[in-house]
Amino acid sequence: MNRSDALQELNSRTSPYDIVIIGGGATGLGCAVDAASRGHTVALIEQADFAKGTSSRSTKLVHGGVRYLKQGNISLVLEALKERGRLCHNAPHLVHHQSFIVPIYKWWDGPFYGIGLKVYDMLAGKLGLKPSKQLSKKKTLEHIPTLETDGLQGGVIYYDGQFDDSRLAINLAQTIFDHGGVAVNYVKATGFEKRNGFIEAVQCEDCETSDTFTLRGKTIINATGVFTDSVRCMDNPDTDKIIAASQGVHLVLPKEFVPGKAAVIVPQTTDGRVLFAVPWHNHVIVGTTDTPVESIDLEPEALEEEIDFILKNAAQYLSKDPQRSDVLSVFTGLRPLVQTGEGDRTSEISRDHTILVSNSGLLTIAGGKWTTYRQMAEDVINQVETLGGLNAQPCKTVDLQVHGAAEANDTHLSTYGSDASSIQKLIEETPKLAEPIHPEMPYTQAEAIWSIRNEMARRVEDVLARRTRMLFLNAQAASDSAEHVAHLLANELGESNEWAHKEAMAFQTLAKSYLLT
Repeated sequence: MNRSDALQELNSRTSPYDIVIIGGGATGLGCAVDAASRGHTVALIEQADFAKGTSSRSTKLVHGGVRYLKQGNISLVLEALKERGRLCHNAPHLVHHQSFIVPIYKWWDGPFYGIGLKVYDMLAGKLGLKPSKQLSKKKTLEHIPTLETDGLQGGVIYYDGQFDDSRLAINLAQTIFDHGGVAVNYVKATGFEKRNGFIEAVQCEDCETSDTFTLRGKTIINATGVFTDSVRCMDNPDTDKIIAASQGVHLVLPKEFVPGKAAVIVPQTTDGRVLFAVPWHNHVIVGTTDTPVESIDLEPEALEEEIDFILKNAAQYLSKDPQRSDVLSVFTGLRPLVQTGEGDRTSEISRDHTILVSNSGLLTIAGGKWTTYRQMAEDVINQVETLGGLNAQPCKTVDLQVHGAAEANDTHLSTYGSDASSIQKLIEETPKLAEPIHPEMPYTQAEAIWSIRNEMARRVEDVLARRTRMLFLNAQAASDSAEHVAHLLANELGESNEWAHKEAMAFQTLAKSYLLT
């Protein structure tokens, strides 16, 4: 996956692509994989890096959604549980089973959650994981020894999925190439070209060089998440806005706060939201919030009240109260919810996806969530085939394994799947590359080199935030690693020392927003 080669292919293309996709998050990448695997010609552009926005900032869960069950959205839960099983099969190196404990502090909550989670098990059918069951206080503490014991009655254990979101996004981008498609980051859609009122091309700008070019397509897909309305307005300035953005904040703590393998879920906090404390990459992610926001930004920042909400509620359920000084990183994502006019609270807006086609033929896909990205893509490409007059082909992604698919193991390189052997070969050729990027983190220099050469990493942030997950796990360690990674990038990309210094400075400025002061 080489950016220069991809740009050359886009620029040299003389005939229209069957499908041009704007947006390189979960939805856009999923659509491109579906289209390419059916044999359609497809090109995808992303204004920043793949999964730069919402798609790298999830709670890292592949799940049916226990709270959607409570809301009565059975169809969404059924779809998500089905897709959870498929993801476990199609990306086994990135998606694994995760046990969750619902701690019970009021005796009547035991039967309530126990019955609800049995329904959850039943809805999963043949694609279900292990069955849920009620636990004694002793067994509950064996799973989560750091739970608050005062008033603890017991717990309910159930199983869902967990994954590495941006690593899956990178593998999906590689899968596009594996099936003959092309995808490129740091290319922005700046306008449309129309004939007789119908869009026939996307005007593009290379964000690295400011060069411009045109991508012609029989159909154009807008899969830009929280930026959906800006692309729709580029098509029609008078169009109504459909996105009601909701902000989700997560705090990352040392593993000692939840030392076992199980995660904690509190189905209803003081304001009705769900709280998770989930082990991930030898750390613990605690969240999330659901705060309506007006401004749309690639780097949303946590509000003080959101941070206080998470710390306060986590303290109610953990024996050691987490302090601001314990937080290693704070990351924030914006959910692209589709506004239906049914109330003010974003927590009550449906997570179902919505497909819209404008008068100009622009197809917009909005809403949804990571777990259902594959089903969303199938629905979109089915419509696109009709919209663009393409030869209808059956969907191939139900059991299509993503790039790198391999059985997971306990080694650090497991998240690279079948590519791990190539990274190991780099180390064998140059043993120095086995050295860690930072002494407190497991990521090696070989991984940085691999991501630059083969995963289209272009900036320090790409390497430290999304190819490795250092910024999300330990923002200070990531900041301290910026200069070293910048020079690795400069050497691989043929850039100057001055460029490397500016890159490191820019990343260190960004990393400050992931630290609590």
